[in-house]
Amino acid sequence: MSQRVVAWGQELREVHRRLREALEVARSAVEDGAAGPTAARDLQLYCVGFCAALTGHHRSEDATLFDVVLAAEPGLAPVVADLKRDHSMLDQLLGELERAAMSGAGRDELLQHLDGVEAVMETHFRYEEKKLVDVLDASDRPEADRRELLGPLA
Repeated sequence: MSQRVVAWGQELREVHRRLREALEVARSAVEDGAAGPTAARDLQLYCVGFCAALTGHHRSEDATLFDVVLAAEPGLAPVVADLKRDHSMLDQLLGELERAAMSGAGRDELLQHLDGVEAVMETHFRYEEKKLVDVLDASDRPEADRRELLGPLA
Protein backbone atom coordinates (compact mmCIF):
# COMPACT_ATOMS: atom_id res chain seq x y z
CA MET A 1 0.00 0.00 0.00
CA SER A 2 1.38 3.43 -0.88
CA GLN A 3 1.73 6.14 1.74
CA ARG A 4 -0.82 8.43 0.02
CA VAL A 5 -3.49 5.74 -0.13
CA VAL A 6 -3.13 4.93 3.56
CA ALA A 7 -3.51 8.63 4.34
CA TRP A 8 -7.17 8.84 3.22
CA GLY A 9 -8.41 7.08 6.33
CA GLN A 10 -6.09 9.23 8.43
CA GLU A 11 -7.33 12.35 6.63
CA LEU A 12 -10.94 11.46 7.47
CA ARG A 13 -10.04 11.06 11.14
CA GLU A 14 -8.11 14.35 11.07
CA VAL A 15 -11.07 16.24 9.58
CA HIS A 16 -13.31 14.75 12.26
CA ARG A 17 -10.81 15.90 14.92
CA ARG A 18 -10.86 19.44 13.52
CA LEU A 19 -14.65 19.47 13.48
CA ARG A 20 -14.72 18.34 17.12
CA GLU A 21 -12.36 21.21 17.95
CA ALA A 22 -14.57 23.67 16.05
CA LEU A 23 -17.57 22.48 18.05
CA GLU A 24 -15.63 23.01 21.27
CA VAL A 25 -14.73 26.56 20.20
CA ALA A 26 -18.41 27.26 19.53
CA ARG A 27 -19.35 25.70 22.88
CA SER A 28 -16.72 27.80 24.70
CA ALA A 29 -18.03 30.94 23.02
CA VAL A 30 -21.52 30.12 24.32
CA GLU A 31 -20.37 29.15 27.82
CA ASP A 32 -17.96 32.07 28.26
CA GLY A 33 -19.85 34.67 26.27
CA ALA A 34 -20.45 38.02 27.85
CA ALA A 35 -23.50 40.10 27.14
CA GLY A 36 -23.70 42.77 24.50
CA PRO A 37 -23.51 43.14 20.74
CA THR A 38 -19.81 42.20 20.42
CA ALA A 39 -20.34 38.92 22.28
CA ALA A 40 -23.42 38.17 20.18
CA ARG A 41 -21.46 38.74 16.95
CA ASP A 42 -18.59 36.53 18.19
CA LEU A 43 -21.05 33.81 19.10
CA GLN A 44 -22.69 34.01 15.69
CA LEU A 45 -19.28 33.77 14.04
CA TYR A 46 -18.26 30.65 15.96
CA CYS A 47 -21.61 28.86 15.66
CA VAL A 48 -22.16 29.75 12.02
CA GLY A 49 -18.51 28.93 11.20
CA PHE A 50 -18.84 25.51 12.80
CA CYS A 51 -22.11 24.89 10.94
CA ALA A 52 -20.48 25.83 7.61
CA ALA A 53 -17.46 23.59 8.26
CA LEU A 54 -19.53 20.53 9.16
CA THR A 55 -21.95 21.09 6.28
CA GLY A 56 -19.04 21.51 3.84
CA HIS A 57 -17.53 18.25 5.05
CA HIS A 58 -20.77 16.37 4.55
CA ARG A 59 -21.43 17.92 1.12
CA SER A 60 -17.99 16.74 -0.04
CA GLU A 61 -18.63 13.26 1.28
CA ASP A 62 -22.03 13.10 -0.44
CA ALA A 63 -20.71 14.47 -3.75
CA THR A 64 -17.37 12.64 -4.00
CA LEU A 65 -16.09 10.51 -1.12
CA PHE A 66 -19.02 8.12 -1.02
CA ASP A 67 -18.60 7.43 -4.75
CA VAL A 68 -15.00 6.40 -4.05
CA VAL A 69 -16.17 4.13 -1.24
CA LEU A 70 -18.90 2.51 -3.35
CA ALA A 71 -16.57 2.01 -6.31
CA ALA A 72 -14.18 0.17 -4.01
CA GLU A 73 -16.83 -1.69 -2.01
CA PRO A 74 -20.35 -1.75 -3.53
CA GLY A 75 -21.61 -3.80 -0.58
CA LEU A 76 -21.34 -0.67 1.57
CA ALA A 77 -24.37 0.92 -0.11
CA PRO A 78 -26.54 0.45 3.04
CA VAL A 79 -23.80 2.08 5.16
CA VAL A 80 -23.57 5.03 2.77
CA ALA A 81 -27.37 5.37 2.85
CA ASP A 82 -27.24 5.48 6.67
CA LEU A 83 -24.48 8.09 6.59
CA LYS A 84 -26.45 10.24 4.15
CA ARG A 85 -29.49 10.03 6.45
CA ASP A 86 -27.26 11.22 9.30
CA HIS A 87 -26.14 14.12 7.10
CA SER A 88 -29.76 15.09 6.55
CA MET A 89 -30.48 14.93 10.28
CA LEU A 90 -27.38 17.00 11.04
CA ASP A 91 -28.42 19.55 8.40
CA GLN A 92 -31.68 20.05 10.28
CA LEU A 93 -29.94 20.34 13.65
CA LEU A 94 -27.34 22.74 12.25
CA GLY A 95 -30.09 24.87 10.70
CA GLU A 96 -31.78 25.11 14.09
CA LEU A 97 -28.47 26.02 15.77
CA GLU A 98 -27.67 28.65 13.17
CA ARG A 99 -31.15 30.20 13.44
CA ALA A 100 -30.85 30.26 17.23
CA ALA A 101 -27.42 31.90 17.08
CA MET A 102 -28.54 34.49 14.53
CA SER A 103 -31.68 35.35 16.51
CA GLY A 104 -29.75 36.00 19.70
CA ALA A 105 -31.01 32.96 21.62
CA GLY A 106 -29.83 32.59 25.19
CA ARG A 107 -26.98 30.49 26.52
CA ASP A 108 -29.10 27.54 27.65
CA GLU A 109 -30.94 27.24 24.35
CA LEU A 110 -27.71 27.40 22.37
CA LEU A 111 -26.08 24.79 24.58
CA GLN A 112 -29.08 22.50 24.02
CA HIS A 113 -28.62 22.86 20.27
CA LEU A 114 -24.89 22.19 20.55
CA ASP A 115 -25.54 19.12 22.72
CA GLY A 116 -27.92 17.70 20.12
CA VAL A 117 -25.51 18.34 17.27
CA GLU A 118 -22.63 16.85 19.23
CA ALA A 119 -24.53 13.67 20.12
CA VAL A 120 -25.50 12.93 16.52
CA MET A 121 -22.12 14.06 15.16
CA GLU A 122 -20.14 11.81 17.51
CA THR A 123 -22.26 8.75 16.77
CA HIS A 124 -22.00 9.50 13.05
CA PHE A 125 -18.21 10.01 13.12
CA ARG A 126 -17.57 6.79 15.06
CA TYR A 127 -19.78 4.76 12.71
CA GLU A 128 -18.25 6.35 9.63
CA GLU A 129 -14.69 5.73 10.81
CA LYS A 130 -15.49 2.14 11.78
CA LYS A 131 -17.06 1.37 8.41
CA LEU A 132 -15.00 3.46 5.96
CA VAL A 133 -11.41 3.94 7.14
CA ASP A 134 -10.21 0.52 5.95
CA VAL A 135 -11.90 0.99 2.57
CA LEU A 136 -10.35 4.44 2.19
CA ASP A 137 -6.94 3.10 3.17
CA ALA A 138 -7.23 0.55 0.37
CA SER A 139 -8.72 2.96 -2.20
CA ASP A 140 -7.28 3.21 -5.72
CA ARG A 141 -7.79 7.00 -5.88
CA PRO A 142 -4.58 8.31 -4.34
CA GLU A 143 -4.54 11.47 -6.46
CA ALA A 144 -7.98 12.81 -5.53
CA ASP A 145 -8.18 16.31 -4.09
CA ARG A 146 -8.48 16.28 -0.27
CA ARG A 147 -10.98 19.12 -0.12
CA GLU A 148 -13.08 17.61 -2.88
CA LEU A 149 -13.33 14.38 -0.85
CA LEU A 150 -13.42 15.71 2.71
CA GLY A 151 -14.46 19.36 2.64
CA PRO A 152 -12.99 22.70 3.64
CA LEU A 153 -11.09 21.49 6.71
CA ALA A 154 -9.09 18.86 4.81
